[in-house]
Amino acid sequence: MDTIQVEGWQGRLGQGLAPRQLLATMLSMLDLKVNEIAERMNCAPSTAEKTLDRARFKMGAKTNRGLIAEAMRRGIIAPLVLALLVGGGQSTPMQPMRRPEAPRTQTLTRVQRLDEAQLAA
Repeated sequence: MDTIQVEGWQGRLGQGLAPRQLLATMLSMLDLKVNEIAERMNCAPSTAEKTLDRARFKMGAKTNRGLIAEAMRRGIIAPLVLALLVGGGQSTPMQPMRRPEAPRTQTLTRVQRLDEAQLAA
């Protein structure tokens, strides 16, 4: 599976976004402005803005934050550490954590409301 890596994040190609749209989405995730995204993508700012617009349309998002959230929800982008843990390497089965064997106790407290008549008696 092809991936794009940008500053600790990994994006998966072939999951709904074109390569340039995925790159623009990942760069916007770093809180870069459109001009800075355009510099890193070696294109004009208007091209970077249109690329983000197309990515937002494909993901059904209205804002860049919505685009990022939707891409993360769909598993298109993920932190690189998480992607390596989930997708790569050998996994060892985890044993469930068990509580130490101890007797279980239960404490009950009874609360009763006293009327004025009962208090006077």
